[in-house]
Amino acid sequence: MRIDKFLKVSRLVKRRPIAKEMADQGRIKVNDHVVKSSYDVKIGDIIEVGYGSKEVKAKVCAIKETTKKAEASELYELIN
Repeated sequence: MRIDKFLKVSRLVKRRPIAKEMADQGRIKVNDHVVKSSYDVKIGDIIEVGYGSKEVKAKVCAIKETTKKAEASELYELIN
């Protein structure tokens, strides 16, 4: 699954066009490498998303095409 879609499905980013724009601006890293929006997410990847002054770091635990809001947090595990 593309990283922009994963970020939207997991609800780390609210909308997919915003996730795509963030990736194209270089604000998304996977395993310490800046990635484009077309990057294929794999289980075990460490994703870092920069939101201005705040940064979120998460490990991919599962990949699903769709998910309910209550189950979205099961797709990733936050890392400090």
